[in-house]
Amino acid sequence: MNLPVAWSVVLIVTAGWNLLIWPRFWQRIAADPRSRDDSGRATRFLTVHAVLILVSLALGLAVGVLGVLTLF
Repeated sequence: MNLPVAWSVVLIVTAGWNLLIWPRFWQRIAADPRSRDDSGRATRFLTVHAVLILVSLALGLAVGVLGVLTLF
């Protein structure tokens, strides 16, 4: 696939941003008191955020791979 180098770099930077930011956000969500109920079980708050973070990390990884592949 041919893509200008500038766009490949944008994809790689975007991937790096996602892979850097979302794990830090997970730490905050996991520590949030709304994440667990009184019994210690995961709440919907935690579950929804876990899914959102997982999808964002997967997309970030895919975008990064695409960015690297388009460099060559």
